[in-house]
Amino acid sequence: MVSASMAAPKLQLLSLLLAFLLSMAFLQATASTSSGVGGNVQLILVNNCAESIWPGLLGTAGHPTPQSGGFHLAPRDETAFDVPPGWSGRVWPRRGCSFDARGQGSCATGDCGGALRCGGCPGATPATVVEMTLGTPRSPLHFYDVSLVDGFNAPVSMSPVGGGAGCGVAGCQADLNACCPSALEVRDREGKVAGCRSACGAMGGDRYCCTGDYASPERCRPTVFARVFKAVCPKAYSYAYDDATSLNRCKARRYLITFCPPPTSRK
Repeated sequence: MVSASMAAPKLQLLSLLLAFLLSMAFLQATASTSSGVGGNVQLILVNNCAESIWPGLLGTAGHPTPQSGGFHLAPRDETAFDVPPGWSGRVWPRRGCSFDARGQGSCATGDCGGALRCGGCPGATPATVVEMTLGTPRSPLHFYDVSLVDGFNAPVSMSPVGGGAGCGVAGCQADLNACCPSALEVRDREGKVAGCRSACGAMGGDRYCCTGDYASPERCRPTVFARVFKAVCPKAYSYAYDDATSLNRCKARRYLITFCPPPTSRK
């Protein structure tokens, strides 16, 4: 029989051990959350343009589409929302849009089936596209880029908020519409250049779209138009296999996507 005097120290020891284990579990959970593993990732969308932007959103590879796929963002406005860990998808600007009270209408560029809420419908080209995969089963790293493969319709950048060394800024921060070759121009209702098509979007064919016999890094080569895009926007994808200077890797809890970001040095 164990006396009360002997049981008290044992109970005290068990209480201390339990408190220690609980505190360790809390520290592990906190560390996991702060590093971005197992927690949601916040996307912050900012419209730095002098005109309205209607962001389009699409979850890819079976991932959900946040914000019902689209919304209105007035000049100087911003919005933020969470996506689950491992989320894969794309964000693009829609310009020159007009929608009725039911959310039906159209956009000069980036239109997604004539609806305010894209709801899983991809955007029409030309459009500047932000692509991201926020962790994979093989790696906790986040991969993201800004692509001009589908053409260009507005300057866009994506940058981590925090995340440590080695996290880069993806983007095309110049207005390619100002130097778009006439053969690639898309104009809005007022006759202004609203977008610049890629060579694939304008001319089609395996050679320009890097499909068929040209669907490999060895056979796919940038066109003269892609080279112009790359010279002006060196941090963006300019053609299908432009990985080396365009794909960014990071692990942050928050990312800032800016439409019409301030121009920066191209170095």
